Amino acid sequence: MSAPMTDNTRGALYMAGAMTAFTVNDACMKALAGEVPLFQVIFLRGVLTTLLIGGFLLLRSPALLRLPKQELRIVLLRSGAEAFAAVFFFAALFNMPIANVSAILQVLPLTVTFAAWMFLSEQIGWRRFAAILAGFVGVLIIVRPDADGFSIHAGYALLAVLGATVRDVLTRKLNPQTSSLAVTLFTSGGVTLMAGMASLFVPWVPLTASSAGLIGVASFIILAAYLLIVLAMRKGELSFVAPFRYTSLLVAIIIGMVVFDEFPDLITYAGAVVVVGSGLYTLHRERWAKAARTLRPR
Repeated sequence: MSAPMTDNTRGALYMAGAMTAFTVNDACMKALAGEVPLFQVIFLRGVLTTLLIGGFLLLRSPALLRLPKQELRIVLLRSGAEAFAAVFFFAALFNMPIANVSAILQVLPLTVTFAAWMFLSEQIGWRRFAAILAGFVGVLIIVRPDADGFSIHAGYALLAVLGATVRDVLTRKLNPQTSSLAVTLFTSGGVTLMAGMASLFVPWVPLTASSAGLIGVASFIILAAYLLIVLAMRKGELSFVAPFRYTSLLVAIIIGMVVFDEFPDLITYAGAVVVVGSGLYTLHRERWAKAARTLRPR
């Protein structure tokens, strides 16, 4: 008889599934580049996703939508940061290989660690500082900030990292009792509202059967991703589960090659290895520090 699956194993599987779903969603959105305007795509996907999440919450427990004023303020700020990140992420994704954008986004655990030190007074040692610096070097390798290698679209990806970092730092300030699904609903609604207002300033185009189908598929996939990420965060230990975020980079490389005929060069691979390696080391040090605090005599 096989041994029962541990919560950490379940959490890792949920995280890998969430990252795969997020990346497949990104591929659906990227496939619409040049066919449907950016803000129209984000708005239409957002409407469907918000309705799906809202319907699920209303069926489960409408009381979860009642947030205290302080929590609501943080949630709204978080929604703004998510909208900022989404716009620049898709602006980069529509114009860059999916693997390159995904590789730049892998620096997020490092930027969140650094921001938590700066704004939340979380302690980090010199080793993790060194790992953060190494991760930034890896990003510079990928974006190649010289006259020939850098593009404005790589800058968009970096701005997406900035928005996502603010989002995740604000998430740490939320009360643990606040419903993750309620936060997701407000976030999805905020992004949808922003995209809807922005889409008024660009011409809309009629949807073909294929583009409508891609938007519909993306809406269901992103909902699955949201639910899986919530399960991952609640099932396993963060230090064990977090490294499985890097599943998205592997999936992005495969999708880029198979679907979009995009083959990253060796420099991009080298930068991605540096970013992922530094991120894994940061998570290792965080787990080690947590264990040391637990064993320290009181």
